[in-house]
Amino acid sequence: MNKNTYETPLNSRYASKEMQYIFSPDRKFTTWRKLWVALAESEMELGLPVTQAQVDELKAHIEDIDYENAARHEARVRHDVMAHVHAYGDVCPGARGIIHLGATSCYVTDNADILMLRDALTLIRQKLVEVLRRLRAFAWEYRALPCLGYTHLQPAQLTTVGKRATLWMQDLTMDLDEVNFALSSLKLLGNRGATGTQVSFMELFEGDGAKVDELEKRIAEKMGMEEAALPETKLSPAESGMATAQIKDLRRATCVFDVSGQTYPRKLDSRVLGALSGIAQSAYKFAQDLRLLQSFREVEEPFEKSQIGSSAMAYKRNPMRSERICALSRHVMAVYQDAAMTAATQWFERTLDDSANRRLSLPEAFLATDAVLELYANIADGMVVYPKMIEKRVMENLPFMATEDIIMESVKNGADRQEIHERVRVHSQAAATRMKAEGLESDLMQRIAADPAFPLSADSLTALLAPEKYTGRAQEQAERFLTRVVDPILAKYEAVEMGKINV
Repeated sequence: MNKNTYETPLNSRYASKEMQYIFSPDRKFTTWRKLWVALAESEMELGLPVTQAQVDELKAHIEDIDYENAARHEARVRHDVMAHVHAYGDVCPGARGIIHLGATSCYVTDNADILMLRDALTLIRQKLVEVLRRLRAFAWEYRALPCLGYTHLQPAQLTTVGKRATLWMQDLTMDLDEVNFALSSLKLLGNRGATGTQVSFMELFEGDGAKVDELEKRIAEKMGMEEAALPETKLSPAESGMATAQIKDLRRATCVFDVSGQTYPRKLDSRVLGALSGIAQSAYKFAQDLRLLQSFREVEEPFEKSQIGSSAMAYKRNPMRSERICALSRHVMAVYQDAAMTAATQWFERTLDDSANRRLSLPEAFLATDAVLELYANIADGMVVYPKMIEKRVMENLPFMATEDIIMESVKNGADRQEIHERVRVHSQAAATRMKAEGLESDLMQRIAADPAFPLSADSLTALLAPEKYTGRAQEQAERFLTRVVDPILAKYEAVEMGKINV
C-alpha cells in the first residue's frame, strides 16, 4: 500500500461509497462521454454531417477510459477537456472529427456537474428521510417521558424526551424542503458556446434557431433531465389542457437555463450548498444537544461492547459520533462560503477562478454532508435513554417548579397569597443555598411541610410533585407532529423508493 501521499479522510474514513462514486473520475468522465454521444446523436438527427456509425463507435467506448493516455494529452495541451477529447478520439478514430462539434468546454464540465449534483442531492434526500424515520421511532417511544427542559442551559419547565426529539426532526423537515427546492431548480447549461450566445451552433445550423433549441431539448431528454424538470407529477398551471407531446416538450425546455454566460449561473451552486449547510446546522444542533445530555447521563449515543472511550481514562464513554457530526458539520458550513463567494465574484460571461475552487467545494460539501447523515442515522437508531437518571434530575428541580401550584393550593385552603409567596421565596433561597454551598439534595418540600403557614398535608404536597403534571401539551404536540407531518413524509418517500411516484 502506497501511503506517502495525502489522502482525504472524507474518502478513507467518513463518506459512503455511493457518494464517493458520484464524484469519482469514472462517473465524471463517463458522463462527459455520454454528453458527447448525446451531442453527436442529436446533431445527426437534426441533419448535421454525423453518421450513425460514428455515433455507434462513440457509444461503444463510453466506459473504457485510458486515464494515462488522457494525462499524456493534458501534459501536452494543458487543457483537461481537450485532453479527454483526444483520448476519446484515440479509441474512436472514425468519430474523432465530430467529437465536441460546436461545443465549448463548459458543455461537458457544467452539464456533467449538474447531473452529478442531481444524483448527489437525491442520495442526500434519501439519507435525510432515513434519519427522520429512525428519529420517529425514538420520539414516539419516549413521547410521554418527562424530562427537564432548559433555557439558557438552566433547568426550566419540564418537557418530554420525545417532544425534544421532534424539535430535531422539525429542523430536518425544513432541510428536506430546501433539498427539494434545490433539486427542482437544477437545470442544464445546454449548448451555449463561449459567451452563452450559441453563435457556433447558429453557424452549424445555418441560422436556424429552432434547430438550436431542439438540439438542447434532445440532449436534455437523452441525459434524463426532463424527468426532473418539475418537482411533482401533477400538471402545472402552464400544462393544463396541453396534449401529452406538448407537456413533454415543455418539461424538456424547462430543464435548460434560458440565459447563461459560458457557464451555468454559479448562484445555483450557492443554493445547493446552502441546502447542505442547513442540514449541517440541524445536525450540529442535534449532536450538541446529545453531547450535553450525555454529560448529564440522561441520554447517550450508542457505545459498542469493545469500544474504547479514552486512551488514558478507561472508564470514559466519550460521545465520539456526536463530536464527529459537529466537526464535519462545521466544515460543511464553512465550505458553503466558498460557493457564495464564487457566485459573487464571477466576471461578466466567464472567468476561470471558479474552477479550482469548485473541484474542492462541491465534492467536499456533499461528502461531508453524506458522512454527517450516516452518523446521524447511526446514532438515531441506537440512542440509550436512562429514565431513572432523568427522573432523578427532574425530582431535584421539580419542587422549585411546583411552588406556583403550592401557592395556589394554599390560597384555595384559606392562606394569604402574599404571605405564602414570601414564605416560598425564603424557603426556596435556603434550599438552593444548601444545594450549591453544601452539595446536598434539595429539602424545599420538607421545609414547606414543616411550616405551619402552609395549610397543606404531606400527602397533598407529594401529589403536587407528579412530573406529568408539568409537561403541558408536550406529549400531544409530539404525537400530532409525528402523525401529521412526519408520517406523510415517510409514506411519500417510501413510495418514491418503490418507484410509485416521482418527486
